Amino acid sequence: MTTYGRIEHHPVLGSLKERSIISFFFDEREFTAYESETVASALLASGVRTLRVQEETGAPRGIYCNIGHCYECRVTVNGVQGKRACLTLVESGMKITSGIQLPTPLQKGAVQR
Repeated sequence: MTTYGRIEHHPVLGSLKERSIISFFFDEREFTAYESETVASALLASGVRTLRVQEETGAPRGIYCNIGHCYECRVTVNGVQGKRACLTLVESGMKITSGIQLPTPLQKGAVQR
């Protein structure tokens, strides 16, 4: 399993205990994770940096605070929108989709009433 940034041995805590490897899907691509990892950490360890785009501008968004305060890592998990990837534990077979840019109802120069 690819471990881009995973800590396998911590200088103070020692080696991490063995964990089962599970698979999940992000935007229809299959990834692997260790059980008890969050969606955010599993995707980050797999090289995924963009979890969604800003709804109006399409600017990429990813992990920001990683403690559940900012909502930048919102994804859709098994059909439920707005789940925070940094707080959601990966489950085997989980289907996750990133956020997309939405149509903008007001165009520049449009008259507002």
